[in-house]
Amino acid sequence: MSSSILSQLCMGISLKRKVPESESQPRKPVEVCTNTKELDPRRLKAKPEKVQNRLRTHYGIGVWGDDIPALLTEFAELRTRYGCSKQLLDNVAACGYDRPTSVQMAIIPAMLERREVLACAPTGSGKTASFLIPLIHLLREPSTEGFRAIIVCPTRELAKQTYSEAMRLAEGSGLRIYVLSKTSNAQRRFSSKMYASLDIMVTTPNRLVWILRETDLSLARIQYLVIDESDRLFETGKTGFRDQLEKIYAACISGQLRRAFFSATASKDLDRWCRLHLDSPIAVAIGAKNSATKQVDQKLVFVGNDNGKLFELRQIIRSGVKLPVLVFTETKTAAQQLYEHLALDGLSVDVLHAGRTPSDRDRIIDNFRLGKIWVLVCSELAGRGIDFKGVELVINYDFPQTTAAYIHRVGRTGRAGCTGRALTFFTEYDAPKLREIIQVVRKAGCEVPEYMLKLNTKRLKNKLKVKREKRQKMKKKTSEKNLDEKFAEKKRQNRKLKRLQTGPKKDRALESSTDNVSASNRNCEQGKPSKKSFQEWKTKAGGEYKCTQKHPGQKQESLFLDRIAQSNE
Repeated sequence: MSSSILSQLCMGISLKRKVPESESQPRKPVEVCTNTKELDPRRLKAKPEKVQNRLRTHYGIGVWGDDIPALLTEFAELRTRYGCSKQLLDNVAACGYDRPTSVQMAIIPAMLERREVLACAPTGSGKTASFLIPLIHLLREPSTEGFRAIIVCPTRELAKQTYSEAMRLAEGSGLRIYVLSKTSNAQRRFSSKMYASLDIMVTTPNRLVWILRETDLSLARIQYLVIDESDRLFETGKTGFRDQLEKIYAACISGQLRRAFFSATASKDLDRWCRLHLDSPIAVAIGAKNSATKQVDQKLVFVGNDNGKLFELRQIIRSGVKLPVLVFTETKTAAQQLYEHLALDGLSVDVLHAGRTPSDRDRIIDNFRLGKIWVLVCSELAGRGIDFKGVELVINYDFPQTTAAYIHRVGRTGRAGCTGRALTFFTEYDAPKLREIIQVVRKAGCEVPEYMLKLNTKRLKNKLKVKREKRQKMKKKTSEKNLDEKFAEKKRQNRKLKRLQTGPKKDRALESSTDNVSASNRNCEQGKPSKKSFQEWKTKAGGEYKCTQKHPGQKQESLFLDRIAQSNE
């Protein structure tokens, strides 16, 4: 290189290079590889990072974090990469898992490497197996130190379902799994310190907090804490369990504790909490966040008003549908009323809500799975997590109040790769909330009528606001009218009381008399009151206006006061 060129480089002057014609052409956009043969890691051994990126793009896996482990493309890698037992692989195959789902590809390796995770995946995508398989391998064999893993579920039904799945996957491992179902039996069991012979606990937040308060159960040795349906558990108020979770976290004081959070819907509060409190977490999102599964054909049905819901539901059932059918309502009262209407039609129908006893709920779920019940009316109790295989149709009888509730309801069908249908009834009062649900339906690739997209939700909200204000004004008027009536009634009672106190009216003929004796003296002599009140008359009775006869109003006053005392009692 000449000295002149070298001096120019040292001065920071860039030299222009002649660009070849091949490089001057505009570059073609990078195409996502859809051929699974090209995604085979054996073909791209030299660039493993490129392989993983292509695999994640192909399977719709979004991952955030540091030192992300490679995906698990086959269950056979559990034995070759992590040394899992042959018994565990046999149990996985016996449960019907041929190939890992998208969430299992990302979560199983992360948990096997003892990483804390936050997973958001659609309903029916295999989230339960994605945390049970690593737990069973990491715990490996029984211990005498007590519980080492806790799985927290929002409902009793989901806890029992998770327990059944764990028992199938842990068969032959010797691990002892316990579901905390009845607090009375649990107290007897834990009071005798038998928890030292158990390994995994599946429970709900309320029952676990109750046991921690009433017994000497210690969570100091807990190594793994799994929170299923974490978005629901992190809610506040009557439907949330944030206060209970805080007590559970405070009891888990082990330095080896690893936490995992799973849900079908994303929550900003949960995401923020995990980023602040988890140790180098890995966040996994399958597909678009807060979207329903694409295996379900979703449709919105306008029914006018609340009276049109029952008519439309009966029309759908009479027209012929594939059974079984799940029907969701907002409250247990609405569920019970709808059940009574459908039972009169001669259908094989039952109702599931929090008002039913635990034994009734277990019986209903078993009968529905066995096909003895064709139509099951549910409240929000069955909206999350419960796996009903073979459900062909889900009907949202009451419009869901949130997108999360809608996603979980629709997720009761189209599970494990199967297809399904979901119908959602909406009235004119539900129209302002319609836009959010429309976005979820469109994300899943389902068609939405053009008129729904053009709905002016702001105008509808204003119209409903005006109607609401009118109703409130009418209520206010009626309440004011009722107040006026109350005041009038009180006035009448006061007049009646005054008459009783003052005695009978004076004789008009007596009033017109021209006698020189004053009216008060005359009335006093005759034993009748003057115009003054009875109390004033009574005070003066011992003085200037002394009366020898018993005052007629005195007896009536005592009777009146007795009646008031009896009514107050």
